[in-house]
Amino acid sequence: MSQFNEYFPASRLRRMRQSDFSRRLMAENRVTVDDLIYPMFIVEGENQRQVIPSMPGIERLSLDLLLEEAKELVALGIPAIAIFPVTSAEKKSLLAEEAYNPDALAQRAVRMLKQHMPELGVITDVALDPFTTHGQDGIIDDEGYVLNDITTDILVKQALSHAEAGADIVAPSDMMDGRIGAIRSALEAEGFVNTKIMAYSAKYASAYYGPFRDAVGSAGNLKGGNKKSYQMDPANSDEALREVALDLEEGADMVMVKPGMPYLDIVRRVKDEFGVPTFAYQVSGEYAMHMAAIQNGWLAEEAIVMESLLAFKRAGADGILTYFAKKAAIWLQQK
Repeated sequence: MSQFNEYFPASRLRRMRQSDFSRRLMAENRVTVDDLIYPMFIVEGENQRQVIPSMPGIERLSLDLLLEEAKELVALGIPAIAIFPVTSAEKKSLLAEEAYNPDALAQRAVRMLKQHMPELGVITDVALDPFTTHGQDGIIDDEGYVLNDITTDILVKQALSHAEAGADIVAPSDMMDGRIGAIRSALEAEGFVNTKIMAYSAKYASAYYGPFRDAVGSAGNLKGGNKKSYQMDPANSDEALREVALDLEEGADMVMVKPGMPYLDIVRRVKDEFGVPTFAYQVSGEYAMHMAAIQNGWLAEEAIVMESLLAFKRAGADGILTYFAKKAAIWLQQK
């Protein structure tokens, strides 16, 4: 707090709140379009626009419609998108071979986007859950335990296939130990020295992911299972700092906390401790809760969404992955 004594009425804090101009002058944090990353779900086919019931207003798009949408996002000034492919059942396997197929959906999407809109940042998800028959983020043993090192070997292949396609940022979301170092070494060895790594460093075993798993089609494969043996315990905070420190030492360029609003304390701790580019993901469950209240008329859409995004900035996030990115960009443009 301040080093001087503040007494009423010499100090009336409401003075600076009285007018719009003075509130604007002393605002400590602002949300701009530069803070926004738009997660998008993609499917095979043409002219495919599939509704996701648990995420009102968000759709799975085929690549032709993805391109149209991406052009709108560029016009709005959104700097980057994150793409998440939906994999058909016949392409899923125990060893997730489709994850690193150079002609798989995500890799084709990257090539298309970078060909037509090189200025748009493209982030790819490095994880195996969309590609495994069991919905876990890695290769499992006979007891269903996810094997760390074998999984990492496949994640490296996946990350390299994304970099070769032209991805600007690969984002390992799997939470395997040592995978950032392995991916960074492989990228360097193959000449992808400027491919950035956004590490999902503090990804919690959260109940907020349900709608996302519906969107990518992994919920049915998971069949009530959980990911607690590799994602973080929601009870832990100090452990998150250890995870972030390890990922930075291994070569991450930026780190992420996921989920977002229930974990803003982690965002603050990470930013204060490390001072590195720090991102947060306003996940599908957060989006679904907001939309349920908005559609019921219980909350005002623009006001509540922008307040929620401001909370990320106040906590120290440099950027926010949010399904509200497009709407927020439109509202900001209208200011």
